[in-house]
Amino acid sequence: MSEELVRRLSSAERQTNNPNLRPRDAATLLILDRSQAGSPRVLMGRRHMRHRFMPGMFVFPGGRVDPADSRVPVAGAYHPVVVEKLMRTMKGPKTEARARAFSVAAMRETYEEAGVLVGTHGETNGWAGKGDMAAYSERGLLPDLSPVRLIARAITPPRRPRRFDTRFLAVFADAIADSLPEGTGPSGELEDVHWLSLEDAKALELPTITLTIIEELQARLARDPELAPETPVPFYYWKGKGFVREEI
Repeated sequence: MSEELVRRLSSAERQTNNPNLRPRDAATLLILDRSQAGSPRVLMGRRHMRHRFMPGMFVFPGGRVDPADSRVPVAGAYHPVVVEKLMRTMKGPKTEARARAFSVAAMRETYEEAGVLVGTHGETNGWAGKGDMAAYSERGLLPDLSPVRLIARAITPPRRPRRFDTRFLAVFADAIADSLPEGTGPSGELEDVHWLSLEDAKALELPTITLTIIEELQARLARDPELAPETPVPFYYWKGKGFVREEI
């Protein structure tokens, strides 16, 4: 299975005109709902057709990490194994603040795009969130890192118009503290936001890496349904003429 996924990713990539573009930190959040019988459902949405990047594709909520994400107060710390994996082979300064920023960014984007707040009530000590993070502070909520699990990492290869070093994070749906009634986020970046079984999600129009992560997640859940922090996770990056899959 791993070799097949690597071949699929490598064949899907096409070179463009900027081989030296540095990847930017990014994070995405898979929220898994186990309330129904069978395999968990995951929250996904379709990117608006006005987007130049992956228009009409179904994706998990997420996006690039902003500098301010590392300064947002949080409730609960990562499991020690999770923070170690997030910092392993981290490009640039290896700090726990950068590691925290991955989850803050993923949760911020999840609210922006899907209207779902992942966190817990906590002492904000007068913190007033800026922009969409104000939705947290107005409700007395803080992003909670304790339930977060790393399930994959992938770096966009060279010669792509946009490059990201993305951590794919997961929480179970009991980590949701609040949500907007409409089921869509205030940014409007994602349409048709739905809870989908993993099998149903695979039938949608997906980026190749998204399909790969879903299949990786299915395999992991079959042997590790609680997503134990110690379980090795795949790390995809470009080397030579194709993707390499390592475990971290």
